[in-house]
Amino acid sequence: MSHAVSRRIADLEQYEPPLTARPDLETYWEETLKQFEGKPLHAAMRKTETPMPHVEAYQVEYEGFDDTRIHGWYLRPGFVPAGTKLPCVVHFHGYTGSRGYPEDFGSYLLAGMAVFSVDVRGQGGETGNRLGQEGGMTKGWITQGILDRDTCYYKAITIDALKAVEWAAQQEDVDAARICVAGGSQGGGLSLMAAALSSRVALAVAHIPNMCHMDFGILNSTGSLTEAAEYVARFPERLERVLETLSYFDLLNLAPRIRVPVLVSVGLKDTVTMPETIYAAYNRITAPKEMHPYPFSGHHVGGDQNRKALVFLSSQFGL
Repeated sequence: MSHAVSRRIADLEQYEPPLTARPDLETYWEETLKQFEGKPLHAAMRKTETPMPHVEAYQVEYEGFDDTRIHGWYLRPGFVPAGTKLPCVVHFHGYTGSRGYPEDFGSYLLAGMAVFSVDVRGQGGETGNRLGQEGGMTKGWITQGILDRDTCYYKAITIDALKAVEWAAQQEDVDAARICVAGGSQGGGLSLMAAALSSRVALAVAHIPNMCHMDFGILNSTGSLTEAAEYVARFPERLERVLETLSYFDLLNLAPRIRVPVLVSVGLKDTVTMPETIYAAYNRITAPKEMHPYPFSGHHVGGDQNRKALVFLSSQFGL
């Protein structure tokens, strides 16, 4: 490794900006989790066909934060004997994306794992968004309800993600002690959020995660936080309210809550989920963890990252 590259990584490994958490962060999440723990999923599942003859696929719908019907795929390897308790990967996609196609998850299935891949509300999948909207917003979804921690889009998608894990844990053929949350970018951020907030999560894989060190991101990122930056540019007097809302969903502040093994990757040329933001959160994690930096990659998840994640999961789950 070149001196410049190793020095850059060494600097990032020492990067610890101050927390932005408000004094009631822990109380807020304790009360919020208690509030939603008993909320019914109102789930439905029906079998469907895929081009893969050895995969059992189901269309799933459930409710998370509100009465929006969240759509997902539940997939299990058909070659595993009935009655076998399977480890399960709960997958979240990147910003503007969707749950994808069943065949996108062939590597997990071939390794003997079930998969539950869900839409993020309102984005590029089949799922709508019934979150209330009282004020204006910039393009995209990030600024919906952004002036209040209880009305904002980040809260809705966080609860949706936690309820996805809850649904997976309830399935008869899932080993509830072996649930991994995984994804890239937005999906990586939601995976770390779920790891920080759900007692049902056993592992987390977060490639190039967002929702990290968001006060830095709103100022510097070229990704989804530009929507929040544009909102503040229109309403500069609302900056402090926006930053306060973001602080409750910032993994910089929630990372110390993570108690399960975590794999994280980062591209050092990434201008969307910038390395400073990812390391800021990662450096606060005290649980077993591994970081895989890619010095010459931008905002991208490639084959090597996916292979390392598969090796990590197979090892941790004893496959």
